[in-house]
Amino acid sequence: MASTAKPVTLITGASSGIGLALTRLFAERGHECALVARREARLTALADEIANAGRKRPHVFALDLAQPDGPERLARELAGRGLEPAIIVNNAGFGLRGDAADLDRAEQLAMVDLNVRALTDLSLRFLASLGRHNGGLINIASLSGFMPGPGMTVYFAGKAYVLAFSEALHRELRPLGITVTCVCPGPVPTEFQARAGLREELPPFITYSPEEVARNAYNGFRRGKRLVISGLPNKLAAVLPRFLPRGLVLRAVEFYQMKAAPPKPRQDQDRKGTP
Repeated sequence: MASTAKPVTLITGASSGIGLALTRLFAERGHECALVARREARLTALADEIANAGRKRPHVFALDLAQPDGPERLARELAGRGLEPAIIVNNAGFGLRGDAADLDRAEQLAMVDLNVRALTDLSLRFLASLGRHNGGLINIASLSGFMPGPGMTVYFAGKAYVLAFSEALHRELRPLGITVTCVCPGPVPTEFQARAGLREELPPFITYSPEEVARNAYNGFRRGKRLVISGLPNKLAAVLPRFLPRGLVLRAVEFYQMKAAPPKPRQDQDRKGTP
């Protein structure tokens, strides 16, 4: 049955980083976008920027997809405005650095809710509209999805799920005219590092800007690619763990996470309250 709803490109986590870069790119290519994030002021500013450039003004949805009713609430609000997704970019997510036993359990479960549950919900909830418009999904995973991650255990495990889930969906949904592309960036200079508790300095030879990752993601999706990884060094990093002993990979990731941790303040500085 035909739908009278207007097709849009739905982008989660659109207020910063890769999501923001993808929003600008889709808008430049003539897509009417629907933006989702918690920070309404940022979304509104981005929508104004795009409209002032002569593009279609994006629709703004300020809500928290990590909440149990987040995807359902989004679906209701889309329907209430007469919109339905033709393309969904599942970009919303965050990470936390530290041993799983030391990190707050509620925060780790919130990470699963956003990075895994909400992504899965949105990927499956709108399949009918994606099929109607021969659209698809761009799911943002990570290079970390190819390996275990002591030091960021739950984050790495969640991205491994996104990778496996998206690759399988690519095969299942292709006969329905729906493209599923999984994007696995390496380090990207965004707000992610500060939220995760990582050093701001990133290794330059495997680091790509949000704009580069967004461009590669967009082009890969338009070509119907199953997997997009930016840069040869990152592609090699994704392949190598398959051929190395698992214990060696675990030790290597653990060593990297220790180096990525910001230095702890000296005890005498802590007592004085100085930075």
